[in-house]
Amino acid sequence: MARLLIVDDAAFMRKMLADMVAGKHEVCGEAANGVEAIEKYKELKPDVVTMDITMPEMQGIEAMREILAIDQEAKVLICSAIGHRQKVLEAMKNGARDFLVKPFQKEQILDAISRLV
Repeated sequence: MARLLIVDDAAFMRKMLADMVAGKHEVCGEAANGVEAIEKYKELKPDVVTMDITMPEMQGIEAMREILAIDQEAKVLICSAIGHRQKVLEAMKNGARDFLVKPFQKEQILDAISRLV
């Protein structure tokens, strides 16, 4: 069972993701923006971070870079509605381990997490 940090500016999306992984993985924390994500990562040391790209205060890719600077073994799974090829490539080039385009199915998120842990 992996410990997850769910990062998304939309509360409904954090809840949906938490519901999708319930029983299979533990949600140890949530963050609504990149700044919160970095603080929560340091505090909670989760196994996997699900990270939205477009958020207020600090974008997901920038937050991911900061988290990887703290822990180069961090496993970040980008979950974003922005399915643009350029954003996917930018995220992967900057250290994302995987990328899911919203909306996704429960099986997709569970498979992605399983591949990371």
